[in-house]
Order: sequence, then structure tokens, then C-alpha cells
Amino acid sequence: MCGAVLTVQQMRTAERSAMDAGTSEWDLMRRAGEGAAQWVARVAGGRDICVLCGPGNNGGDGYVVAESLRRRGNRVHVVAPREPTTDTARIAREHFKGEVATGPLPNDQVYVDCLFGYGLSRKVTGDFADLLSELGDAKGYKVAVDMPSSIASDTGERLGPEVRYDLTLALGAWKRAHFMMPAMASMGAKRLVEIGIELPADAPLLSHAPRLSAPSAHSHKYSRGLLAIVAGDMPGAPLLAAEAAMRSGAGYVKLVSEHSHPDAPAELVIEDAPPAEALSDPRIAAVLIGPGLGRSHASRKTLASVLYAGRPCVLDADALHLLDPAMIAGCDASTLALTPHEGELEKLCDAFGVEVRSKIDRVQALHDKTGMAVLAKGPDTVLAGSQGLRFFEQASSWLSVAGTGDVLAGIASSRLAVDGEPSKALEEAVWLHQEAAQLAGQAFTAGDLARCVNAAMARFL
Repeated sequence: MCGAVLTVQQMRTAERSAMDAGTSEWDLMRRAGEGAAQWVARVAGGRDICVLCGPGNNGGDGYVVAESLRRRGNRVHVVAPREPTTDTARIAREHFKGEVATGPLPNDQVYVDCLFGYGLSRKVTGDFADLLSELGDAKGYKVAVDMPSSIASDTGERLGPEVRYDLTLALGAWKRAHFMMPAMASMGAKRLVEIGIELPADAPLLSHAPRLSAPSAHSHKYSRGLLAIVAGDMPGAPLLAAEAAMRSGAGYVKLVSEHSHPDAPAELVIEDAPPAEALSDPRIAAVLIGPGLGRSHASRKTLASVLYAGRPCVLDADALHLLDPAMIAGCDASTLALTPHEGELEKLCDAFGVEVRSKIDRVQALHDKTGMAVLAKGPDTVLAGSQGLRFFEQASSWLSVAGTGDVLAGIASSRLAVDGEPSKALEEAVWLHQEAAQLAGQAFTAGDLARCVNAAMARFL
């Protein structure tokens, strides 16, 4: 899947532009409803279908879906607690040639939710909440048209009873909630229904799979990228990061550490030197610091010395707790990449005076304020960088195990050594991390994940 990911206001503007150019709202509704009906017909086969219609234009889409399915020969029931309240939805209701009930839900095998679309902004209550609760308890295949009816499109916030869908059909464009928690977890498969509107060229995008390249014929270990991983108080995390980094494309991975590492792989070069001395090597293409760093005064000095060296750098884990505006005052922040989880993102926002509420707005504001590329990782991952916002599909839930963040940091820093561009490196890292998780299967450890990264790379060559 690929395409623009819009806010409510951006979607409304795109629809208004289409109507200003001569396309009627009814034409847009028919395109949306007919396109959605094709998907519903495909998944329903010959099963009975119940379409739930709300009072607004999403309900109008539902009447178009229902009429299209009726014409195809499907047995269709429509349940609408209230009459349409918009002119275009009334037209759609008039075109539907079947009967409309106010409830309860019939015992059908396929349910199509068209109660509320992308503009929902307040809690769902009363008969609509009751109907959604009934839908949540119903047995059968469930389809959400455009947006599940209890979800705020811009944030993914739940505003009513939870329903778990098998399929969600985005109309015209993706919305932010399609790729944000908690909404994303209950949407099932997602498909985009084109309706012929022009989308803003500068809109955030759903990330698409990268195209990686094999080393050129004249490559050597330094030309492919020398990565230095700076360790700290705890030796395990940087070793995990190094395991992943060695399999992610860099030609040479070096661990800068004062610890003894008897279990380190033979391929990993370990340099026992102060970071400032180790990073004076002009061949170093990128640095990773944070995994296992610690949060002591000495750790802060180590981070400061790494930033002072002026190399492209991935900052993860403890480094994100120590980072503050003074540390990057003399840096080229555009060469820095951050990989915070939710708690680390909150700490960064406190440190840099970012006060917005939602995850998306925090990531964007932190990038705008500092110039650093920021990858907010988690079940819903968002990247803000030089190419704008990027959203990602939900990754394997088996990634919720200790150490997988260190693996991601290792991949990202290796790609930074290869690419030299933080946003590109972070985006590639997410894809490699997610693909490695698929290859690792179930109940894997972070070490298992790291050892699957080179096989994951083969998927993108």
C-alpha cells in the first residue's frame, strides 16, 4: 500500500477542491459507495449483508453500498437509527430501493459499518453507541467503511464502543488513524478505495518498501561505511545493536568499549579507547550511542564528546534521556537521528519544550524545533524527517520483547553509515526490522531477531 495520509481538514479541502472543479458531492459519494461495494461483494460471496447507516454522508455512502449490492443480487438489510440529515445523504437514501429498519441488527453473516466517517470529533452515545455495542458482539465478518465509527481520524483515539473489524476500506485517501493506535489494532486488513480526488502534494505518506543496493564491484569495507558503536555502563545492549548492524549493510562495525566482551562475535572489532580518541578516525561514517550507555555524569560526558565529534549519529535509549538543547547547540542537527519509544519521546519533549499532545504532533514538533530526524517507534511508528512525515503499517506484536529496540538502533546506524542521510536510514531500518520479525517467527529473542536481519535485507535487494 502507498499514498497520502490526510488529516480531516486536508480531506475536506481535497473534496471541496474536486467539487469546485465541477464534481458534485453526489458523484463523489457514488464513487465511494460503488468502490466500497465491490470489496464487500468480494468478501461476502453469497452471504446476507447488513449495512449500518448513520445520518451523515458516511451513512449516505452506506445507502450507495447497499443499493449496489442489492442490484448485484445480494440479500441486503439496512439498519439506520435516524433519517439522513445532509442533502447528499438524503439523495442516497432515495436511491436505495430496499427497506430500512431502525434496529436491532439482523442475524446476518456480513456487517458493513457506515455510521460515522472521518469527521467524528465527540463521544458516540445513545442509540448509536448501543448499535456499535451490538455490532461488537455480533458474529460475522465486519467491514468498516472509511473509518471505524468510534474513532477520531486525526489521533486514532477511541470515542465509543470497540468493534473489531475484519476489513477497513479507506475512501479517497488514508487518514492518520489508519496507522495509529489504538485504532489500528481493530481495523483488520486495510484497503484504499480511489474516488478521483487530487491529494495535496506535500501530504504525509504511508512508507513504501525501500530498494536497497548491493555493494558496487569496487567496494571495500571503508567505502561501504564504518560504523562506531559507543558502549557505556552495560555491555549487553551495544552487543545486540552490533549484531544487527553487522548484518545491515555497513562494511565495518566497531564497538568502542572499556568492557571485556568474551562473548562478542569474532567479526566485531572492539576498541578500548576514550570515545573522543576513537572517533577521531576520519573514515568513520556514522556513530550509534545510547544502548547500554547509562545515565550517570560520566555517561553524559560520553554523549557530549560523541556529539562534539560531529559525525552522523543515531541516538537511542539512555542517550535520549540525557540529551538536551545545550548538547546540540554546536551540532549540525540534520545529521542526527533519534529512535525514542513512548516514554523517551515524552522525556525529549520535556527537554526541548514541546507541549503538543498527540504522538504525531510531538514527533513533528520535535523535528521542526531541532532539525533532528525523529522515529517514534512502537506498535504505531511515525517518522518525522527531511522528507516529511512517514507512517508505517503495524509490525509483528512479537517485537514486544526486551532488546528489539537495540536491534532497531543497530540497523538504523548501519544504514546511516551506508546512506549518510538520517531520514532515509531510519525508514529503511523500520522495514528491515519488521521483515526480520516476520522471518524470526514467534516468541523470538532480540538475538534471534538480529540474526535474521541479513535475510531480511535480501527481500529488498
